[in-house]
Amino acid sequence: MLVTPEAGDKIADRYLLQEPVGTGGMGVVWLAWDERLERRVAVKCARLDDDRAARRLMGEARNSGRLHHPNIVGVFDFVDEGSTCWIIMEYVPSRSLAQIMTESGPLTPEEAGSIGCQIADALAKSHGEGVVHGDVTPENILVTDEGVAKLTDFGISRALWNDVTHSTTGSVRGKPRYLAPELAKGRPAGEKSDVFSLGASLFAAVEGQSPYGEAEHPMAYLARALEGHIEPMRRAGPLDGPLTALLEVEPRHRPDAAKARKLLTHAAPPPRPVQEQLHDSRTRDLTSHTFRLPRLVRRVQDFTPFMLPLPRPVRRRRLPLAITAVALVTAGAITVGLVLYGPWAAKDKGGRTGVPDAKPSATGRAGTIGDERTADPCGLLDAASLSRFGDTALDPAYGEIDRCDVLVRNNSGDDNADVQVNLDSDRDDFDDIVSSHVVRGLTVVTLKRDGRACVRAVLTADGKQIRVIGKQLYKVAPDPCHMADAATDRVVGVLAAGPVPRRSSSPAANSLARLNTCTLLDAAELKRLPGVTVGNQDRGFGSWDCEWSSDDGNRGVEIQFSRDNSLDADDGTLVDVAGTKSYFTANDVEDDSCTVRTPHRSYTDSAGERTTELFELTVYAPNPTKQLCDTATEFATVAVRNIAKQLPEQ
Repeated sequence: MLVTPEAGDKIADRYLLQEPVGTGGMGVVWLAWDERLERRVAVKCARLDDDRAARRLMGEARNSGRLHHPNIVGVFDFVDEGSTCWIIMEYVPSRSLAQIMTESGPLTPEEAGSIGCQIADALAKSHGEGVVHGDVTPENILVTDEGVAKLTDFGISRALWNDVTHSTTGSVRGKPRYLAPELAKGRPAGEKSDVFSLGASLFAAVEGQSPYGEAEHPMAYLARALEGHIEPMRRAGPLDGPLTALLEVEPRHRPDAAKARKLLTHAAPPPRPVQEQLHDSRTRDLTSHTFRLPRLVRRVQDFTPFMLPLPRPVRRRRLPLAITAVALVTAGAITVGLVLYGPWAAKDKGGRTGVPDAKPSATGRAGTIGDERTADPCGLLDAASLSRFGDTALDPAYGEIDRCDVLVRNNSGDDNADVQVNLDSDRDDFDDIVSSHVVRGLTVVTLKRDGRACVRAVLTADGKQIRVIGKQLYKVAPDPCHMADAATDRVVGVLAAGPVPRRSSSPAANSLARLNTCTLLDAAELKRLPGVTVGNQDRGFGSWDCEWSSDDGNRGVEIQFSRDNSLDADDGTLVDVAGTKSYFTANDVEDDSCTVRTPHRSYTDSAGERTTELFELTVYAPNPTKQLCDTATEFATVAVRNIAKQLPEQ
């Protein structure tokens, strides 16, 4: 039993202590030699006052031990020797970010961004495993001479190294300089507080001070955290936008760790040597989703997150926790009032559009979608029926107009799974079919699980299709196939009794939902892309999606109406489209393509969320990128002008 460790002592008859390499408030970190595996390790010791603390430390060591990631310091072993406990960790020759800041001064935005996107990736991994760090600070970020960043002290930091700051709202753990505002108010640490602390650490790295400014007493930082006081940035450069997002005072407005990684990587990716080193040490658990999400094929290959962009998802919306399954039951009584805000507004009388107004109808043949423009995908979902998977909330305005989602939240209030229903005009030729069977007169196709997603297809009696998709947003989440099956049961039950339910009202007078995308470009305009003709036109569901292509399929243009919570610099490069701030990205939907996203209007949807109606225009061809994006911008300009002709002024 060791009370005061010394060089030469041996732990568990295996780990030979060599020299101390760090100290904490309640213990020491030693460099040691693992005689069994003949390697250097870091050994952290702490004296524990009681069995309860020992059990807590053991649990935290287990949490750390299951996180295998190139940007996380690995935990190999836990040793309990009575009065002293030891955690055996990966030895990383490095300096902490705090040391670098002290010795070299503020970092450049590029240096800080490289570190930040690596640590954000580490947090995305830990959050996906259900582990919240709770103390993301420059002291707990290690950086090697090669520029590889690693996060250390997962969970252990809260039990061993941090002092506890007391406030009028209770006990607050963490360093006040980097503390998220919600923690200052006494709320428990969560995934979003980790993201804030990462942003605060990077702010300090480039600005030379805490985002709360400088103060002589820790309580002053705590007071500023309570107030949500954030200092302006002066040196952040390309990190200004990402850090502003990470340092949002309200947690639900902050990006999650995966989105934070994307923001930081877009602004300041790691240098190529760092990318290659991370790639060599990584076995990436990413798979390609083969189901169709739009008709343009999205080619997803194995990659590290810093080298190639992910296919762009619609931004994950964060609904207030109050809108849960219980709240949605209550919401039925006030639906008439809510729809006034959404794309389908009860009082709208319509107007001249590319497609005449469709009148809602409750009649129709069982098992059919019926009129596409009045079919309500949300009528096929029920948040309460999925509540066994977690807190659930219906999201009626997420992505394409023919789509509806139920978001599933974990105990921290973060979305960790999604169930969606998509209505399709045509049936897909699916690969990887596991089974096909008839349920209550409807054919249900079961597809093989693809990574974190499961797809089911219900073939309707009118030759169309309804796709039901269950997706895990994190690794620790409900089984996607169980969710997809539960939602499919609901869809089949509704269709067995009648057609897809109708929308409760007509679209708002100035909504894109009133238009036919195929009327936005004519034969003369399509000549901008040689070989593409009006004759090769593919109309999507509800005419809310239209694609024109060449005979060989190698060239084309597609317009799709969609919805998102906002458009900003994270959506690409700013471009002016007929006086409207838009954003373009190259190779986002597929190789040799350019996509322009143009907002049309904003409104409050039936769930109380601010929503932006927009159209996405994609041009694809074996042409230089600049030429593709110039052509896409020209097409988008024409589309905006034609939309203005068909819809009343906003």
